Amino acid sequence: MTPTLTWTQLRDLKCAELEGAADGWGRSSNRADAARDRVEQQLLTGLRDTQEGEAAQAAVTRLRQLGRNFQYVYTECGLLRTTLNSLAHEMRTQQRALNEALDDAAALRFTVQADGTVTYPAAGEGLIDGSPLQGGTASSSGTPGLVQPTGLVAPNPNAAKAQDIADRVAGAARAAAEIDWRYAGILRRLKAEEGLKVPDSTWKDAAGDAAEVRDAAGAYLKDAIPHDASPAERRDWWAGLSQEQREEYLAVYPDQIGNLDGIPALVRDAANRDNLQLLIGKLEGREDERSITQLAGLREIDRQLGAAAKPGEPPMFLLGISDEGNGRAIVSYGNPDTARHVATYVPGLNTSLDQDFAKNDLKRALDTAKGARYHDPSSAAVAWLGYDAPQAVDGLSSLAVAGEGRAMDGGRRLNDFTAGLVATNENEDPHMTAIGHSYGSRTVGAATQQGDGLPGIDDIVLVGSPGVGVDRAEDLGVGKEHVFVGAAENDVVTKLPSKQQAAAGAVAALSGPFIYVVGDVADQGDDDLWFGKDPASETFGAKRFRVDDGPDLVSASGMSLDAHSQYFDPKRDAASAHNISLISAGRSQKINTQEYR
Repeated sequence: MTPTLTWTQLRDLKCAELEGAADGWGRSSNRADAARDRVEQQLLTGLRDTQEGEAAQAAVTRLRQLGRNFQYVYTECGLLRTTLNSLAHEMRTQQRALNEALDDAAALRFTVQADGTVTYPAAGEGLIDGSPLQGGTASSSGTPGLVQPTGLVAPNPNAAKAQDIADRVAGAARAAAEIDWRYAGILRRLKAEEGLKVPDSTWKDAAGDAAEVRDAAGAYLKDAIPHDASPAERRDWWAGLSQEQREEYLAVYPDQIGNLDGIPALVRDAANRDNLQLLIGKLEGREDERSITQLAGLREIDRQLGAAAKPGEPPMFLLGISDEGNGRAIVSYGNPDTARHVATYVPGLNTSLDQDFAKNDLKRALDTAKGARYHDPSSAAVAWLGYDAPQAVDGLSSLAVAGEGRAMDGGRRLNDFTAGLVATNENEDPHMTAIGHSYGSRTVGAATQQGDGLPGIDDIVLVGSPGVGVDRAEDLGVGKEHVFVGAAENDVVTKLPSKQQAAAGAVAALSGPFIYVVGDVADQGDDDLWFGKDPASETFGAKRFRVDDGPDLVSASGMSLDAHSQYFDPKRDAASAHNISLISAGRSQKINTQEYR
C-alpha cells in the first residue's frame, strides 16, 4: 500500500509533541538506568559484603537478573526516545520545505488548494492585443490545469512558478508520508516479550532493534560521530554535547561510542556494558566455531563485570568490546582517566576474544594493577586486545606470527588508544607504560615507528620478546633508559633464530617448538632474533630486569612452554611481576637488574 499524507496534515503536525513523547521515554530510560545502578552498586555489594550461604547466593542471582532487566528497559526506552526524536527531525525537515513553498505562494498571491494544486492569476501581455494572459491551475503531475494557447500567444509567466510550487508541496507531502510509514513500522517492532525475565533471546531482538533504529536515525545522529577525528577532537565533541544528546548516542550507538578513543572511560564503560549484552544476544544460538568461541569469552567477561571486586582489587572498566575479526576487548583495572600511572598490556600470539583471554590475559592486567597500586594507589592497568593478534595454525609455526602485518595494523590502533588515554586523563602529566608480551612486543615496536610514536608513553616493557623491529632501544622513542626487558632463560620465544639463519637452512627441516632450541644452538654468541636484535642483549641497550628462569623446555614431565607465559604471575614468577609493577608505578629506579645475554 502506498503511504499517503496530505500537505495540510504535514503543515499541522506538531513535532514538538513527538519530541515531548521522546523526552518521556528518555526519563523512563534514565530511571531504569538509575535502578540498575542501585541494584548493582548498592544492593548487590551490600549483600555480598554482609551475607553468606545458599540463600544469599540465590538472592545475588535474582538481583543480577533484576539488574539485567533494568538494563534492557534502559536500552529499549532509549531506542524509543531516539526513534521519536529522529522522526520529529525528519518530519521537521519536510515541514520546512513545505512552508517555504507556501510562503512563496503567498508572496506571489497564489492559492494552494487542499488537493495540492496551485491556482495563479492572470499576468503578462498577449502578443496580439497586449491584454493580460488568463490565470490557471498547476498540479504536481506536471500538467497545468488550464492549458495555455499555442502559436503566437506568450505563456503566463506565473504558470512555471505555480508548477514549481505545486511540485515542492507534493514532494514534501510524499516524503513525509514515506517517513511516517517507515517509522511506524519501527515503533510497532519496538516491544518486549511478556513476563519479567529478559533472556538472551530477548537481547538478540534488542540487537536487531538497535540496528534498525541506527539505520533510521543515520542523518539524525550517526553522521555526526567524529570517526575520522583525533582522540582529542573526539573528547571535545563529546564534551560539547547536551546531556540528552549523550544519552541518545549511548542508547543507539553503544558499540561506536564505547570503542571510540578519546571518549571518557566512565562513558565507554557504560556503553560497552550495554553493547556486551547486545553482542551476547547477537551470537547466542549460532553454531559456527568463531561465534561459539567469542560467546564464551563474552560470557566470562560479563561474569567478571557482575562479580564483586575482592578487597584491595581495583574496579573493572570495559573500555572496548567487539566481535570484529578475532574479537576485540579492552579492560582496565582502575580508572585510566583519574590514575596518575596507567600501564597498557599488549598480548601476542594466539590471543583472541575467547575464554582463555577473559581468564588469563585479564588476570595479567589485574596482577599488574594490584602490584602497581601497592607502590602507588593511583595506578591502573589495561589489557588491550585492540587488534588481530596472529593465531597459531600448527603449534607455534604460524605463518602470521612470522610476518609483521598484524603488528603494523595493531601499532596504528595502539597509537590511537594511547592518544585517547592522554586526551581523557585528568592529571597534568600522567605516567604511562606500554607493555608488550611475545608478538605484542613487536606490535609495541611497530607503534613507536608510526607517526610521532606512542603518544604519552614514558616507559616501555618488553617480555618474552622475539624482537621488536628495531635494533636499538633508543629507536623506540622514549630513551633507552626507559626501555625495560624481561627474558626468561627457558623461554624459547626469546631465542628465535634470525630470518637470515632460517633462510640459510639451519632449521629448515624442523618445525614446532624444536625450531627455537636449534635456533639457540645455531645463534651462540650472536644477538639476532626473528624481528631484529635480541632486546635482552647488550647491543640492544635496554635495561634487563630480573626474571625467573621458568620451567625447562623438556623435562621428565614432558615438554613445557610455561616459561613464556608466567612473567606477570606473582606466584609463578615473583621477580618479574614485582619489577613490572615497579615500572608501571613509576618506580623503575628500584627494579632488580639482570646481566645481558
